[in-house]
Amino acid sequence: MTGFRRGVRLGIDVGKARIGVARCDPDGMLATPVETVARSDSSIGRIVELAGEYDAVELIVGLPLNMRGEDTASTTDAREFAAALAAASPVPVRMIDERLSTVSAHAVLRDSGRTQRSSRSIVDQVAAVVLLQQALDVEKSTGRPAGSPVPTAQEPA
Repeated sequence: MTGFRRGVRLGIDVGKARIGVARCDPDGMLATPVETVARSDSSIGRIVELAGEYDAVELIVGLPLNMRGEDTASTTDAREFAAALAAASPVPVRMIDERLSTVSAHAVLRDSGRTQRSSRSIVDQVAAVVLLQQALDVEKSTGRPAGSPVPTAQEPA
């Protein structure tokens, strides 16, 4: 595992109503669901709290581009959320392309026999698992962190 930075990371799938959170073990072997955070004024605080609880070294936020790699309304929302998170978080925040994470999450849940209705409460967590696992796999195969860093207010963009 050349170049893999050891440490727990949190994967964050930002939605309009809910935010899925997943974590990995310090060796980055496996991403697992943590919780679904209701989208509200306190959601940034809750994610920073979770980062502290799990001793996270990095937060990875999914960037929902369309299939052509272009921004959408959701992309702007995710970027704004990631910027606010970076300003509030003591650990670095990165964004990665998550084009298929929610689609993959629905497929995983469907394959496990869950209906769309019964999956609603956990689909965001599963999407966070998918995007975090993707980021871990990229870093392990390239030796470089996946995605791009989100500058904090103190850092130039």
